[in-house]
Parts: sequence; C-alpha cells; structure tokens
Amino acid sequence: MLVLFESPAGYMLFKVTDKKALKQVDDLHAHFTSPDDAAKLVKLKAFAQFQDTAEALQAATNVATDGEKLDATLAAFLKENVTKGKLGVADKKLAKLIKADCGIKCVFDDGVQELTRGIRQQLASLVAGISARDAQAMKLGLAHSLCRHTLQFSPEKVDTMIIQAIALLDELDKELNTYAMRAREWYGWHFPEMSKVVVENIVYAKTVLKMGVRGNAKSTDFSDVLPEEIEEQLKEQAEVSMGTEVSEEDITNIQALCRQVVALSEYRASLFNYLKNRMNAIAPNLTVMVGELVGARLLAHSGSLLSLAKQPASTVQILGAEKALFRALKTKHETPKYGLIYHASLVGQAAPKNKGKISRVLAAKTALAVREDALGEGEGVTIGLDARQKVEDRLRQLEGGRIQSMSGSGRAKAATASASASSSSSTVSSYNAAADAAALESDSEEDKKKAKKAKKSKKAKKSKKSKKSNGDDE
Repeated sequence: MLVLFESPAGYMLFKVTDKKALKQVDDLHAHFTSPDDAAKLVKLKAFAQFQDTAEALQAATNVATDGEKLDATLAAFLKENVTKGKLGVADKKLAKLIKADCGIKCVFDDGVQELTRGIRQQLASLVAGISARDAQAMKLGLAHSLCRHTLQFSPEKVDTMIIQAIALLDELDKELNTYAMRAREWYGWHFPEMSKVVVENIVYAKTVLKMGVRGNAKSTDFSDVLPEEIEEQLKEQAEVSMGTEVSEEDITNIQALCRQVVALSEYRASLFNYLKNRMNAIAPNLTVMVGELVGARLLAHSGSLLSLAKQPASTVQILGAEKALFRALKTKHETPKYGLIYHASLVGQAAPKNKGKISRVLAAKTALAVREDALGEGEGVTIGLDARQKVEDRLRQLEGGRIQSMSGSGRAKAATASASASSSSSTVSSYNAAADAAALESDSEEDKKKAKKAKKSKKAKKSKKSKKSNGDDE
C-alpha cells in the first residue's frame, strides 16, 4: 500500500513495506520512535517538489478550500506513480476527489492517520536533502502565505486600522483631559487667576511652558500663544495674584507635565488626520453621511465594515444604545430613538422634537451608504452626496413646517373659523328663562306630591294608635 503525504516541500508517496504492522494500529507509533525503525516500515517512492512558494500556496489552497476538482499537479503525480493497489489518504474529502478524478481506490482509517503522523515526525530522516530546520522554515512560510490569502490582505481595505485608531483616539481624549486638569490644579496654587484668563487647556499648558513662575509674565512675550488682549490681562493678573510661592523644582515638574499635554495634543491631531484619511479611503459614503468620528465608532461597534453592512437601518439607528433598549423592553417603557448616530451633525441640527425622525431617516440612508462601501464596485463617493441631500431636504421640511408663516388667505380662513367657533359657543351658553321656569314648575309639583304622601302617612299612624288605645280600655 502507498501513503500520500502532503508537505510544504511537495507531494510525497511512501510505500509500506510491512503490511502486518498495519493490522496493529495501537502499536504503529512504536515503529516511528527512531529514524531506523521508521525506515524499516516506510520508504519514499516518489516526490513531486514544488518550484516556489506560489505553487505550494496554490496546492494548499485547493486542499483547504474543499474544491470540487482535484489539483492538476497532484492528479498528474498520482496517475504517473499509482498504477495498482490502494492509496492511503489522511483527508476523507481529498480521498473522494482522488477516487472520482483518478479512479484510484483510497483508504481512510485510523491506520493511515497513524502512518501520516509518524511520517511527519520522522520526515527529515525519510527524505534526503530536507533537514529539520528547512522543513520548519517551509512550514512557517507556507502558513504565513496561506493566512494572507485567506484574509485577502489589502493595505488599502483594512478596517481593523480604523477600529484601533478610534479606540486610541477616545483614550487619548480621556488622558489629555486628565493631564490638563491636573496641570491646571497644580499650577493654580501658584497662579490661580490664570485659569479664568486662559480657558483652553492646550494654550494654558503652552503659556506655563513659556512663563514659568508668574514673576516672569511681565518680561515674557506671549504673542505666538495668546491674543494681545488676553496677554495684557494675564500680565495684569500676575502682578496682583494671590497664589503661593513655589520652588524651582516644583516649576520644573509642572512644566514637564505641560510638555506631556502639548505632546499628546499634537499626536492626537496627527492621529485624527490619519483616521480621516483612512475613513475617506475605506468608507467614503459613510463618512459623507455621518462624519469621520461617528462613522468610525459605528464601524468599531459592529466589528468590521462588512458586519455593519449586514445590519438593517433600525439596528444602525440604535447602535450603541443596547443597554437602554433592553432596559426599556424589560420595564415596558419607550425604546430609545438613537444611539451613536445622535452625535452626527445632521441630527444635531434638528430641533429636539424632530431628532427621532431625522435619526430614522439618516439611519436608513447610512445603511445604504455602508453597503455601497462594503460591497459596491465603485470607488470614492458614489451615493453619499445624494443621500445626504435627501436627509437635509427632510430636515428642512420638518423645520420649515415648524416655523412656516401664514399667508393672507390662510389668515382669512383662520379668522372665519374662529368667528364660527365663537358664535357656536355663544348660542350654547345663552340664557333661557323658559327652561328655568319649566324647571321651577316641575320642582313645585314634586314638592306638592311629597307633602300629600307625608300627610297620608301621618293619618295612618294616628288611626293605628287610636285603635290600640281603644282595645286597651276594653
């Protein structure tokens, strides 16, 4: 029996010399404990070596993808070297292909699996010219090539870079805010009035780096950092400041922290430019609809551009508000109207009562834009501009309905309607004396009837008492 062995170096056929050993499957591993024992059981009969890595990748791809046809190189190799007998194959699907295309009887059982495992273990000793080091290098190279082919690696279409960039950008914002607040609080002990004069954190850090202690403010030129009015105000406040004195070592540490703030802000600006370029290259239509940051957060929340393209518009609308959605479903309250898409500029332009409607329209157009970016064959912005225009028209329609002024005919119709309403209300609430008189007459008649009944009941009671008294006398 022959055994087919696939390796990164090529296709190999090994002949089993001891057929009795195949009957004892549990003891087969003992024949591969040393190179000499392995050579007694199997011998190399034929070897079809690959010419380069591309050929090895093609062969591995054909086997890994479970194709319907057998690889042409493998088919020619088997037809040339296997003329009679059975062929042991480690893969069941490959055995079916070989039997269908070449007409060779294939064996797929535990014995073949053990033989394949033993040949792989002693491959360097069974095949001349292939060392263990070379075999390991070929395995590693083929594995890398196969992974690249499977992932279809393309530097221009990698949404993973966007996911990492937006995550780092959010972390940088948090760290930058923490560092800036710490610098303000730390330097505020020395110059507390400066926090009200210089509002921006980055400008505050640059001012501290140029000035040092507040005593240097009068002789320092802040023209490249501050406007002229703020510079004059800062110098005036420095002369009358109520802050405490600090040592030179304190100022050195505070300035080191300010350098970190400035460096982080510069890196954040460069990272944002990188993210903007990547979004325009990978998802241009999505970028046009919701912007770079919101688009990147939607993409990161879904996991990939393809996963986001598979989501319906209703899911895109509330993406990022999953906790609020499930809380509303659990407590039977109203579900959220928007998630991450709330931060888009189009939703921000809408009035509070129209934000839900605009977010629904924007989510529908965004879902179409994402599908065009992920699955469309066109490059650049294809449907994004038209879709954004439609959303803007809808926003203009909603806002226009809220602030639309009345024409002259509209005012006349409103006046007639109000007049008719006032006339109808006056007829309803007019005074009717006859009705009051009828009501009084009916009330007097009822009172007379009640009085008659009361008199009759009194007479009946008196007659009963008189009868009882007469009976007692007798």
